[in-house]
Amino acid sequence: MTSPDPTTTRNATIATSEAQVVLETYKKWPISLVEGKGSWVTDADGRRFLDLYGGHCVSILGHAHPRWIRALSEQAGKISFYSAVAHHPARAHAARLLLEEAPTDMSRIFFSNSGAEANECALKMARKHTGREKVVTFEGSFHGRTLGALSATGNTRYHKNVRPLVPGHTYLPFDDLPALDRIDKNTALVLVEPIQSMAGMRTPSLEWFQALRDACDANGALLGFDEVQTGMGRTGTFYASTWTGASPDLITLSKGIASGYPAAATLLSEKIVSSVEIGDQGSTFGGGPLACVMIATTIETLREEGLIERARILQKKFQTMADRFSWIHEVRGRGLLLGLKIDGDARRLVSHLFEKNILAGASDDPSVLRLMPPLVLQDQDLQTLENALNDFTP
Repeated sequence: MTSPDPTTTRNATIATSEAQVVLETYKKWPISLVEGKGSWVTDADGRRFLDLYGGHCVSILGHAHPRWIRALSEQAGKISFYSAVAHHPARAHAARLLLEEAPTDMSRIFFSNSGAEANECALKMARKHTGREKVVTFEGSFHGRTLGALSATGNTRYHKNVRPLVPGHTYLPFDDLPALDRIDKNTALVLVEPIQSMAGMRTPSLEWFQALRDACDANGALLGFDEVQTGMGRTGTFYASTWTGASPDLITLSKGIASGYPAAATLLSEKIVSSVEIGDQGSTFGGGPLACVMIATTIETLREEGLIERARILQKKFQTMADRFSWIHEVRGRGLLLGLKIDGDARRLVSHLFEKNILAGASDDPSVLRLMPPLVLQDQDLQTLENALNDFTP
């Protein structure tokens, strides 16, 4: 990314102030975002950006959606928080809405705060239910930064300087049918991202998904889908498990679950619920009134505004646009979880788009640009992207 322009004093001042007190663990853009509306955000100096990054796949409904704002304000005016030690009507409502869209054997939900926590819950529940320790995940995967979720993460660059990892984890090649033979009678859980976003939007074949389900069934292992990024309609169906044809035993959600309010959920099938006892899992903030109201509001808005269907429509439009550029070789992913595989280094394209006031992301595959925009993206926004691509030389 380019350095901040000396005239952008508010951006620079905010960045300097933050760096003095906040632990720096990210390579940051040279901007301070202070406002947003729909698919657009504005920095402290008034520069507007088309947001094709979605706050890292979070802003499903876009920024400052009026229904989202209204629901947050109304609930905050009643009771903003009490832990799950007390009942609240929003908790049951949010859970029912999530289960309505889920595979039919999903029967209960545990609420938490982040994708890593949701995956930690899945790991613990699977090990207790099966009485086994082995967890199978896949090379290139990312499941979170807590030590347990990090141990499940198959991208070993995240393991640097944090060993020893939690034992019992095995990493298999992704989308490799013969490798599934390593799922055995010692396996408690196979945890998989339907689309490996950070690895470059890698999407397995439907044949592989079915073989994965079959291998779990043959060995008494549980199958978990990490839908932290693929869930909530982002891939054109509410859950990615719908288009994979492989029904999981557990599903984890976060990112867009509440369109910007921190929340997460682990969905469990009835057979797993039967082995859960009081005290097996807990979360102070998980399932609080505000979080659950925002989950429900997000789901209701997705339904009423037809945004999941919109994701499928926009995927086709992205493909049509990409076909006009000889240097874009492939559109990976589904819905609005997309990767553009290009000639050359995608980081150059990220920088070019930034100069054109468009936010996008790179990936662990240096040739893949990641696009994770809000589902409220408009056709004219796509034209803005195409105009910028026309000015790029790979």
